[in-house]
Amino acid sequence: MWSTWRRGAAVVLAAAIVIAGGVYALWPEPVPVDVAVIDRGPLDVTVGDEGRTRVREVYVVSAPIAGRLLRSPREVGDTVEAGKTVVAVIQPSMPQFLDERQRSEERARVGAAEAAERLAEAEVNRASAELSFAIRDLNRAQGLADTKVISERALEEARLTVDTKRAAQASAEATLAVRRQELESARARLIEPDTSATAAAAGADCCVDVKSPADGEVLKIDLKSEQVVSAGMPLIEIGDPADLEIVVELLTIDAVKVTPGDRALIEGWGGASDFEAKVRRIDPAGFEKVSALGIEEQRVTVVLDPTSDRSAWAGLGHDYRVFVRIVIWHADDAVRVPLGALFRDGEDWAVFAVADGRATLRHVRIGHRNDLRAEVAGGLEPGDTVIVHPSDRVDDGVRVAPRPPE
Repeated sequence: MWSTWRRGAAVVLAAAIVIAGGVYALWPEPVPVDVAVIDRGPLDVTVGDEGRTRVREVYVVSAPIAGRLLRSPREVGDTVEAGKTVVAVIQPSMPQFLDERQRSEERARVGAAEAAERLAEAEVNRASAELSFAIRDLNRAQGLADTKVISERALEEARLTVDTKRAAQASAEATLAVRRQELESARARLIEPDTSATAAAAGADCCVDVKSPADGEVLKIDLKSEQVVSAGMPLIEIGDPADLEIVVELLTIDAVKVTPGDRALIEGWGGASDFEAKVRRIDPAGFEKVSALGIEEQRVTVVLDPTSDRSAWAGLGHDYRVFVRIVIWHADDAVRVPLGALFRDGEDWAVFAVADGRATLRHVRIGHRNDLRAEVAGGLEPGDTVIVHPSDRVDDGVRVAPRPPE
């Protein structure tokens, strides 16, 4: 009988073990989840976009006259001094080539000018002869007047004739000088480009030295090689790289949230750490810009000044790319929840909180938020644990197991 009882007990025990194993095998395992703890701390809400640096005062040096610009004596990065450093040299440009018709016309003008010069020389000779005769006549009249042979009036007429002939001679000499200048002008029109280039290179006084208008460094050279330029053509840009400002083009829906004096964080510029800046100006007018996706956007230019020490952004120069985040709201001690823990449940925000190893659906009220965290206005307390990025396996009441931190 004892053996029969033992066999029965063994059968019952085996059956219990089998049933327990089946229950254990079929019992749902906890869903592994990532969790985060609700905490308190500073929270910033920012708007931002890609921006660029630029020198606050850029001087664009233009050609003061038309001429032949020589190869630039400066290189990008050279230090220049206001009123002393030569940044460009301009020589007279070469004349145009003459075609056969123009050359014939100019030669005809030279011939006419030479004839006019000979005519003027003849007039000078005639005026000189008449003056010499008038002077001799005056001398004879003076002798006759001394002996009372002629009247005083006749003597005065002789003197008047001399003065008149002297003025005529001066007029003829002036006309001759004009004709000679006209001849030189006519001959100058026949100068060919090769001849003028040689003459320009021979004379150092013919050039115009363009000097730097301000102290700083060469930022950009618009025209590096020798070429012909017109007046007003930009030649070189000069500025002080230490006097930088930051420009960012924000969407208008973001720009209306920004006010002058707002703090900003400059990141993504390649330096070892981020640095701070302050909004100085928001342009009153926007402009249309087409995005890389072909979308027409209305944007506004916002200008910022770096506020960190120069050593924090020493590597930045003119026209460098940066990423700007402007702080439009800040709290020193906000209750924070990771943005990845939030989801929509109807019209409300909700999270899955972890309590006693199970996921519990909770509705929460959210205040300000940024790209990473949101301000909790109600529904959660510091120290509560929530599930971050819950999968479709997580539901209200489901057993969960937090993953160990990596």
